Amino acid sequence: MSDFLHYLTLPYLLEGIGFTLRLTALGFAGGLVLGLVLAAMLLSRHKAVAGVARAYTTLYRGTPLVLQLVFVFTVLPHAGVVLTPLIAGGVALAMNEATFFAEIFRSGVREVPAGQTAAGRALGLTPGALMRRVVGPQAFRSMVPALGNEAVATMKNSALASVIAVPELTLRTQQLASSTFDYFEIYFATAVMYLLLTGLITALQLVVEALVDPERARSRRWVGAFLRRMGRPPVVGVAATDDVDPVQRGTAPGAITVVERPTGRTHADPPPRSFGEAMIEARGLRKSYGDTEVLRGIDLQVREGQVVALLGPSGSGKSTLLRTINHLDGLDGGSVLVGGTAIGYDWQGQELPERKIARQRVAAGVGMVFQSFNLFDHLTVRENIAAPLRWVLGTPRAEAAQRADELLALVGMEQRADALPRHLSGGQQQRVGIARALAPRPKVLLLDEPTSALDPERVAEVLQVITGLARTSGLTMVIATHQLRFAREVADRVVFMAGGVVVEEGPADDVLLRPREALTRAFVGAMDSAEV
Repeated sequence: MSDFLHYLTLPYLLEGIGFTLRLTALGFAGGLVLGLVLAAMLLSRHKAVAGVARAYTTLYRGTPLVLQLVFVFTVLPHAGVVLTPLIAGGVALAMNEATFFAEIFRSGVREVPAGQTAAGRALGLTPGALMRRVVGPQAFRSMVPALGNEAVATMKNSALASVIAVPELTLRTQQLASSTFDYFEIYFATAVMYLLLTGLITALQLVVEALVDPERARSRRWVGAFLRRMGRPPVVGVAATDDVDPVQRGTAPGAITVVERPTGRTHADPPPRSFGEAMIEARGLRKSYGDTEVLRGIDLQVREGQVVALLGPSGSGKSTLLRTINHLDGLDGGSVLVGGTAIGYDWQGQELPERKIARQRVAAGVGMVFQSFNLFDHLTVRENIAAPLRWVLGTPRAEAAQRADELLALVGMEQRADALPRHLSGGQQQRVGIARALAPRPKVLLLDEPTSALDPERVAEVLQVITGLARTSGLTMVIATHQLRFAREVADRVVFMAGGVVVEEGPADDVLLRPREALTRAFVGAMDSAEV
């Protein structure tokens, strides 16, 4: 035991640990940087760029690290690049580890649901902001365990640098054992040293996991949230249950004004409404995915303040039509203007880069509600609404939080402001999605099958919120839905689509009660039977 303790504290071996740590740091840090570059190349839409990165990763994963170490240390000097053993070992480790880091980064990015990327784009986030604010944080959280494992692997691989005479821990252990023949105690002490280093890396990994875990971050903020609630004046007349009609709740200054609710629309005597100029003008829209033509020459005009319901069977092109309006999907033909702006194109009709398209979406004032909610999983309910205001519009933090709280009260979700999306029901998530879309005060609100992903018992609560907005907000709204009763109650016009074309359109009562086309009659009859 005394010999073991002697070797465990022997300066000669401790100096070897210093070299091991420096090698590990060089390999890990260099591998991270080069791995990020490789991951970006692998994710590139340009096949040539991705092909170069794939060739690099295949080469380095297919050859032993020992050969790579020897190549860097002995072959590069012939090209005039002379490196010390330590630097050569660090470079070789970095070039080897980069291939594994690249796959970790690539898989982490792809694990973030595509719907969240679409939601960020719809809110006006540029590609860089989207990566920093939405994709990056969630991808990094999923990557931390793999990065921790790779750090340990880098440290263990550093032992191979002994072949180029780097005096790291393994080489010094071998040299000491060969001179003293005290193999067991020396190798046992070295094993304990490696275990201690591995334990430190594991502890650091756990700390990072705790820091990026939204659950733990939320629990650390509960005191602040409690104090904010204590200092906020109560919302008069707001019940804490989900059964209260959200449009009847009080609203704070700055929220969408909810005027006295009508007693209910009677189709014999509809409430008088007036509309402004055309807010959305679509002409000859064409869109294909591969060989499937989804939109086949769609014409659509929606006037300011008008509520239009898009009806049609699944696959008729309703969702694609909505996504082309704000250029989440590009067009293959035709044109669409929102408030006089062709989102996605310049005045010459050339498609713009996504960074400029993001600014166009904000300027045009287009909000969107998705059928799969697409809330940002790493943010609380309040932050899902407030954060995009800060990121896109530069709204001060306090003002953005106040706006979020006002809208949460409007949709009846103020009691869940500090919850994470995963702890909400589908109906609750959709109400938060509606509040998020309303936060930047849009002029146009697009709703893509807002109740299709909900359980039947949750449909009513979301429809109540949308009905209140349709009746009182003055927003221009285009709603893709299968709910005929809802469409008849809230829509000024109904557009029935099938096979990528508009089959019939007109006032809601005319299309739903007195359809002219056989396809429309068949669809309305089938949906009426399903709603009974």
